[in-house]
Amino acid sequence: MSETAVPTSDRSWAAFTETGPWTIERNDARWLELAETLRLRAQAEVPTLTAPRRVPPGARVIIVLRWLGAAVIPWLVRKKLNRHADSAASRTDISRRLRRSAEALGPTYIKLGQIISSGEGLFPAELVEEFKKCRDQVPAEPFELVKLTVEQDLGARLEDVFESFDETPLAAASIAQVHGARLRTGEDVVVKVQRPQVATLVRKDLEVMAWLAPYLVGRIPVAALANPPALVELFAETIVEELDFRIEAANMLDIAGMLHDLEQDRYVTPRPHPTLVTRRVLVMERVHGFNFDDVAGMQDAGIDTEDVVRTAMVAFMEGAVVEGIFHGDLHGGNLMVLEDGRTALLDYGIVGRLDGPRRNAFLRLMLGATTNDPRGQVMALRDLGALPLDTDIDAVISDLRLDQAPIDPTTLTGEEMVREVQRVVKAMLGYGAKLPKELMLYVKNLVFLDGAIARLAPDLDLIGEVSNISMLFAMKHGERLGRELGVDPGAVEFDMDGVKASMGLDSSVNRLTYRELQARRALIQKRMADHVEGRD
Repeated sequence: MSETAVPTSDRSWAAFTETGPWTIERNDARWLELAETLRLRAQAEVPTLTAPRRVPPGARVIIVLRWLGAAVIPWLVRKKLNRHADSAASRTDISRRLRRSAEALGPTYIKLGQIISSGEGLFPAELVEEFKKCRDQVPAEPFELVKLTVEQDLGARLEDVFESFDETPLAAASIAQVHGARLRTGEDVVVKVQRPQVATLVRKDLEVMAWLAPYLVGRIPVAALANPPALVELFAETIVEELDFRIEAANMLDIAGMLHDLEQDRYVTPRPHPTLVTRRVLVMERVHGFNFDDVAGMQDAGIDTEDVVRTAMVAFMEGAVVEGIFHGDLHGGNLMVLEDGRTALLDYGIVGRLDGPRRNAFLRLMLGATTNDPRGQVMALRDLGALPLDTDIDAVISDLRLDQAPIDPTTLTGEEMVREVQRVVKAMLGYGAKLPKELMLYVKNLVFLDGAIARLAPDLDLIGEVSNISMLFAMKHGERLGRELGVDPGAVEFDMDGVKASMGLDSSVNRLTYRELQARRALIQKRMADHVEGRD
């Protein structure tokens, strides 16, 4: 912390650190008024960028096809010649080749890989593990280009704004890289600098993806990738807002305000600078702490890692359910645990927002999950945009067998499990199902929290935590949520047996640690793999 840090008054409305390098009020932020207009403009671009095309969009197509072909064709040859020891080796091979091609193709494909890397449970394990390398192995831009970008956007020489500026970045990601610096006024800061020409390249790549996606329908044997055109649209909705850092700075203020309103004092947001924010440069407060994956370091410092995970679950779910806003890109690199056990949220380029009817639908989806109401859940999914408005709700419930008792997947053979997954995917695609942006971000964050529990709190009682969180929501937010949904909160009965059944558990099971859940998953995955490889 710099010597200029002082107690600040902005904590009266936002979840900032107790002492900061400056005080920020919404009226002081020169860039804030324009941010909402920029957000709407970015989203308005998506239909044009992802519109189906008959004609390949420019020379970029040739480059993309060349690199994808360099990954897929040698793999297909090796597969045809039975050069892989087993299907796992085959998946590892294609995953490595795709990751190398993504890195060669640049920021857009690296960003796509980073999203896949946080999708444990949604994508094949080999693909996830390989693309995790995209998080921290992205080559940095030369400092000369970084300096030029900063000076162009701030309209001043680097030495006129900063007393010092580290030439080696703290981190380099697909869209931008981050440097440590100190302002001429003495404050220690972090400076996020966008890669040169990345905005133009991303837009070209989205057009290429939109042209290519229809040819991939039905050709990718991964459930999460079953509808490529819809996924391109989803990816475009996610990435376009990251191309203007004024939108990100506004996101920081909105999340900080939400955390304060929810009295979430275990989370903090770094302050963006009131004036030093442009389209390609974002100056913000620097915070220090433990990497979220540094379990040993946190425990040696006396930090309760179970409490860190528990707080993460509650804060994330409260933001989404109660306020309709949440950080949309949780992963280990975007969370830092401070010495006092609080967590600092970093990188606000992707934020989920649920407004009006969509938030109401999301609330109904969550309510249906806790009360074991499949009809309510399917109707909520329709109203969220996951299903067409004219969807036959009864037919969906029947085809997906939601009106039947859940089956414990550990009781199925590998063949039965593979067949069940294929049946569900086919049925959903038949109804024109797609994953709305906000729901995708929510699910992706749940997947991250799932992995966080494995690392930080493997002996956490999941059934007990679900019960505690449900009770917390009922006591703290029941009246408000009931009013918004038009239901009597006292008449809502939490169906714990239904929650257990959704996990494939008998109602008599009263405790399930994450270790035990992992053992169940391992058994299921082994049976499915054995079937695919012909060993059952």
